[in-house]
Amino acid sequence: MSSSPQQANPEPNTEPSTEPNTEPSTEPNTEPNTQQKEEVKEEQKEDINKETKEEKKEERNEERKEEAKEDKDKKESWKDAIYNPRTGEFMGRTARSWGLILLFYLVFYAFLAGMFFLTMWVMLQTLDENIPSCQDRVAHPGLVIRPHAAEISFNRSDASKYNEYIQQLHELLQRYNDSIQERNDLCLVGEYTEQDDERVKKVCQFKRSTLRQCSGLSDTSFGYAEGKPCIIIKMNRVIGLKPRGDPYINCTAKRDSPLQMQYFPSEGRLDKMFFPYYGKKAHPDYVQPVVAVQLLLTKEDYNVEQTVECKVEGSDLRNNDDRDKFLGRVIFRVKVSE
Repeated sequence: MSSSPQQANPEPNTEPSTEPNTEPSTEPNTEPNTQQKEEVKEEQKEDINKETKEEKKEERNEERKEEAKEDKDKKESWKDAIYNPRTGEFMGRTARSWGLILLFYLVFYAFLAGMFFLTMWVMLQTLDENIPSCQDRVAHPGLVIRPHAAEISFNRSDASKYNEYIQQLHELLQRYNDSIQERNDLCLVGEYTEQDDERVKKVCQFKRSTLRQCSGLSDTSFGYAEGKPCIIIKMNRVIGLKPRGDPYINCTAKRDSPLQMQYFPSEGRLDKMFFPYYGKKAHPDYVQPVVAVQLLLTKEDYNVEQTVECKVEGSDLRNNDDRDKFLGRVIFRVKVSE
């Protein structure tokens, strides 16, 4: 009986003790926990942001330091490329290295220069100072005329139109003046003047006066004032040339009727006594023979262009080579007006 009231009493005591204790303890405690968590998260985010900012700043600082270091290294490397005070190198080499390489190139280029001069000396021993070793391209001479013009055109009444021509003729014949030619030797007409063994080569006389009307002595205008111009023809020099036969100059006009001409010396002959020629050094005072051709134009020939072709004939010299129109021949045109 005594146990029943004791068992009944605990029921009212348990309900008030349990219910009010559990409800206030659970509900108000959950809200502050979530807030704390959010605050912690925000703090963590802020810490992370701060850390990232600090890391970025550190990275920037490191990059700037590296750039500054690279610039410094570049400046130092550029200076060191010229002269490195730590190793004593100049332009990447020490003094000993520079000395050795300079010595090598000095010996190398001295050897090359010696080889070059030795080769030149050996080659010069094979050459003749008077006669070229190879002259096959000029085995046959060409012809040239004075005045030096392919077309000679002038008015015979106007001296200014032909003064240039007669000036060229006077200049050409200066060396043929009689006073100069009298110092030269009288040679055998029609015979070669061979003097291979002579150290000093003699020169045969060719006097200007032999050209007579075309000498410019009696007629200083060379016939241009009269409308009968003189053309002087000479043959190019060829060392050692000895033409066979009896060479002479023959001129023809390319027209239906023949053109009257007069040659000086007579028949336009190139005497063999002026051959051979021994070169400019061995034969410095040599004068080659010339032929003067005077065109005897009439009034009917004035104001008409005359085409004249002159050839060297009577010998073995070529004058009909289609590849070279000046080999042994020359063509010119003359037009005289009143």
